[in-house]
Amino acid sequence: MPAPPRNVAPLVTALCWVVVVFDGYDLIVYGTVLPQLLTEPGWNLTSSTAGLLGSLAFLGMLLGALLAGRLADALGRRRTILACTAWFSVFTALCAIAPDPVVFGAFRLLAGLGLGGLVPSANALGSEFVPARSRSLVATLMMSGVPIGGSLAALLGIAVLPRYGWPAMFAIALLALVLVLPLCAWLLPESPAWLRAKGRIAQAEALERKYSLVPETETVPHRGFRALLKPPCTRATVLFALATLATLFAWYGLGTWLPQLMRQSGFDLGSALTFLLALNLGAVGGSLVTAWAGARLGPRRAAVLAAAVAAAGLLVLVLRPSQAGAYLALVLAGVGTHGTQCLIGAVVADHYPAPLRGSALGSALGIGRIGAVLAPQAGGWLLAAGFGVTANFLVFAIGAAVASGFVWACPRPVIRKEGVVTR
Repeated sequence: MPAPPRNVAPLVTALCWVVVVFDGYDLIVYGTVLPQLLTEPGWNLTSSTAGLLGSLAFLGMLLGALLAGRLADALGRRRTILACTAWFSVFTALCAIAPDPVVFGAFRLLAGLGLGGLVPSANALGSEFVPARSRSLVATLMMSGVPIGGSLAALLGIAVLPRYGWPAMFAIALLALVLVLPLCAWLLPESPAWLRAKGRIAQAEALERKYSLVPETETVPHRGFRALLKPPCTRATVLFALATLATLFAWYGLGTWLPQLMRQSGFDLGSALTFLLALNLGAVGGSLVTAWAGARLGPRRAAVLAAAVAAAGLLVLVLRPSQAGAYLALVLAGVGTHGTQCLIGAVVADHYPAPLRGSALGSALGIGRIGAVLAPQAGGWLLAAGFGVTANFLVFAIGAAVASGFVWACPRPVIRKEGVVTR
């Protein structure tokens, strides 16, 4: 008697989630070490140059996310995840031995290529092994790995930075290469949709039988970015990208500059890192809250509310609240900013047919990374120009409010007709 089919969805989701946690760590770790980098002997960093260094990883992510769809088409989603994880782990770890800001910035830029390519590939693969009704939940849970990685960076920074200095924080990235990558190489299956697209029908059908999957056989007249810019996808593609841009501007601006902003507000480094921890814990909670809200209100309406909550929390910080009030405001900002991005990813994953899903997620995150590139620079320019801490919080609050407007303008839930998304 043949063995019953194994439910592979929890395994795929867990493995993809773990690598996204390391993605989040490698992203947020720069913000945790920034106060020490500003005093590193011989580096002579200013607020403007520190902002530029912070932007380089996000520039690499922009390019990596835009290339992720093409890379996944060529290599498969499984091998793309493996390649991106190895790539960003190596170049993040190399930052530990960078002798000067130029080499450090080059390593951050190169690490960003892998960081940007991982999330859309992991999200697309994870959504393929779960029922359609669970895709929004899986996309939201997947994205929770980013702030969990950021929370780990803040916690480790409190313990590691005073004793071992900033290089040790980057060396920790090698754990993904040593521990996680071998597990993914052993256990992570390939995408049946990719196998079908490559004409490997027998392999795709074998996977579908083994895991009792429902084949996704939707077809589209064009693939890749060309299809995303053709009707009826044009408006959705543009608005998803703009909403992501504004959201990531607020989220990564805070993630980069918050410890330094709190130090300039009079807190020591350890206390300043607890504010970053509050932001990321709020984002972790936001992943759960928005998953619940998205299931009941719909991800689009929930995202509008989440972005508005983020804007409100950041506006509270403009008013210079008490320490307890600042913690609460940052928790709300974390809930709102990251929650909005989770929900946007959920809407995108559900909006497009399987052959376009990876490219759609990659394009939204890739173009959205422009906001992540601009945010560290904007924070550095504001500080260098003497506008101070309050101006940073105000600008990031405006970014969250704009994100709420773009999400509100995004298309409503869709139906599928002949493999093409329509409203």
